[in-house]
Formats: sequence, C-alpha cells, structure tokens
Amino acid sequence: MGMQFYTSPEQIMRDRAEYARKNISRGRNVVALSCADGVLFVAENVSSALHKLYELYDRIGFAAVGRYNEFENLRTAGVRMADLRGYSYDRRDVNAASLAKAYAQTLGAIFSEQTKPFEVEICVAGVGADAQADELYRLTFDGSINDEPGYLAMGGQAEQLIEVLREGHDFEAPLSDSFALALRALGAGGENGARRELTTDVLEVAMLERARPGRAFRRIKGAALEALMASTAEPTDASDETGAAEAAPDDDTES
Repeated sequence: MGMQFYTSPEQIMRDRAEYARKNISRGRNVVALSCADGVLFVAENVSSALHKLYELYDRIGFAAVGRYNEFENLRTAGVRMADLRGYSYDRRDVNAASLAKAYAQTLGAIFSEQTKPFEVEICVAGVGADAQADELYRLTFDGSINDEPGYLAMGGQAEQLIEVLREGHDFEAPLSDSFALALRALGAGGENGARRELTTDVLEVAMLERARPGRAFRRIKGAALEALMASTAEPTDASDETGAAEAAPDDDTES
C-alpha cells in the first residue's frame, strides 16, 4: 500500500494564495476614485467586447481584474441579488456595503473549500450625495474586504499606482483632473518603473455620476472619451513664449 503524504492546512492555504496572486499580477490595472462629479473608473482593456467595468444597481458600480469568466460569474450573481433585494424590499435597501459583504462571503468560501481559488480582485463602489459619502470596497481572492479611502488600484502594479493616487487625490477635483490623475497612475505601471503613454484604444472608462437621477452608471467612450483625453493634455501657453521672447536681450542692443 502506497504512503499518503500529509500537507498541513497552512501550507495548502499559502499555496492557494500564491497561485491566485501570481495569476492576478498578470492582469491589466484598474483604478477607481471619488471626485466632485462622482466615482470614476479607469481600466486598461484592449478588448472592446469584454468589459471590466459594469453597473450592479442604480448607484452601484463594479470593476474587476483577473480571470474574465470568474469575475463575470460574480458580477451576474451580484446583479441578481441586488435586483431580488430591491424588488422584495425597497430599492434604497440595496447598497454597496451589503453587496461587498456578500461577495466577501462567496470568495472566502471558494478560497477555503475549493481546490482552486478564484483568480480575481473586484471593486464594489457606491456613489453618495457628496464625495465624502462615496463607498469604495476592494475585495481580494480570499474574501478579504477593504474599505478604501476614496481611491483604489487593482492589478499587477497596484502598489505603484496607489502611491501616485495617494499623492494627487482630491475629493473636490473635477472629472478632468481626476481622469488625468488616473492616467498618471496607470502610466506609472510600466516595467521597471518606466512611464507609459496610454491611448483611448487601450482604455475603458466609466463613472457613477453624482448628479444623475436614477441609474448613475455611464460609460465614457467615443467622442466623449476623446474630449476627456484632450482636456488632460498640457496646453501650450503662447503668451508665455511671447513674454519669454520679449524678455530676451536683443543681440543688436549695446551694452
């Protein structure tokens, strides 16, 4: 009779966590942050058909990185739960915190009970009456849930992105400034700290609009995204150039 090898529960959990982290680190980054106009989501996504940013309910959004089929199953389950709760009780009873807790229970059960954990990180966000009232919850593959302070980043270079967001985040910033900050953060996620220039064809952008009644989720794409991208470009100040030319000494002037 062959000998059965024993593996401690601690080692099993460590192996599962390492497996999930390694595969999630290959995913493209996602940034979410609160601003004056609402909650902004910006994701690197080269696919126009497979989204990373979604609406869960009236004023609740969803973002994810990792294996698509797994976070799509989570998103679908969240939509069904939100619809059932809103229909059974009241639409106001559906909030980001309750959905985040349900996701934490589901991910925790999968991590501890199944052989392979989900290779995902997700964000559940709710837009409030003002930026301070916004809710941002980040959930990891093992069911851990974090209430983030107005901004978060997920993906392979999340720590680098968080440093950029921490330095520049402002709750009262307009949409254009917040989008510029998100681009700076995502651009800092290159290999060996190299900065990258991102274009509209590799970006997926959406937001929960604070002033929008009813369903607050809106995708920003096409001409709207081009205009938003143009607003972040540093304008060339012609007056400064003129002033500099006037201030420069004339070669024909006698000393």
